[in-house]
Amino acid sequence: MEPVKWGVISTARIGVEKVIPAMQKSKHCKIVAIGSRDEAAARRTADKLGIPKAYGSYEALLADPEIEAIYNPLPNHLHVPWSIKAAEAGKHVLCEKPLALDAAEAAKLVAARDRTGKLITEAFMVRSHPQWLRARELVRQGKIGKLRVVQGLFSYMNTDPSNVRNQNDIGGGGIYDIGCYPIVTSRYLFGAEPTRVVALIDRDPVLKIDRLTSAILDFPEGQASFACSTQLVPYQRMQICGTAGRIEILIPFNAPNDAPCRLFLDDGSKLGGGSCRPAISTASRATCSPRRSARASRRSSAWTMPSRT
Repeated sequence: MEPVKWGVISTARIGVEKVIPAMQKSKHCKIVAIGSRDEAAARRTADKLGIPKAYGSYEALLADPEIEAIYNPLPNHLHVPWSIKAAEAGKHVLCEKPLALDAAEAAKLVAARDRTGKLITEAFMVRSHPQWLRARELVRQGKIGKLRVVQGLFSYMNTDPSNVRNQNDIGGGGIYDIGCYPIVTSRYLFGAEPTRVVALIDRDPVLKIDRLTSAILDFPEGQASFACSTQLVPYQRMQICGTAGRIEILIPFNAPNDAPCRLFLDDGSKLGGGSCRPAISTASRATCSPRRSARASRRSSAWTMPSRT
């Protein structure tokens, strides 16, 4: 297939350092333009990354008829308005997570998708990365028996008040930034929506963001639980447990791009991990979502994931 021609709105760090370089390695993607509210910044970034066009406004980029799809890595509160504007400009959209801040916002995106006929997808590597595809395959094959429990921890330390993750009024906080990963993961593995959710949240008294959350999600066939924190030692791990075995993913969400991922299958015959065996391949996590989105845009078909938040 012909590569999809992409425009990127914003010179956000995740795009410049992770996603754009990865997209440029894919035969399915071609970055043709980048936009910023600061035209000089857009030009510097374009020159650095070998992008042909640079725009000094998001509106100008959306008006470019060559661009077929938009990657949106703006701060959380701008995901919905600019994704809708992109779709209305005739572009498919790959938006950073979280796609929306609540169900009402998500409904606006669904309406925009239906109205424009353009794909609006969320850049969650869980849905396309080989280690997660492998984990779900093992679950579906019954390698751990019947799936009953998904458990995880995701944390980092960040107390910088100027960081967007610590600005409560624009969608900051741990749940939106990293708690969404174990939530999406559990839905992905169970293939269902939770029927009940309970959580305990501790908020930073100064920043007002949720800095520590523990949650339990009740699914028809089992349970998921996780803790996430923006003010804790950096760590991430996921356990997927069934009636006859378990899967452990050592770096579930920041999987290395240049080294094998580590996913283990354990039948429980020996305690302490003595019965674990590796079961994984490797790929760039930043490439997976854009590549899959590009393929979907060519087919004009959605990804196999519930649209509910």
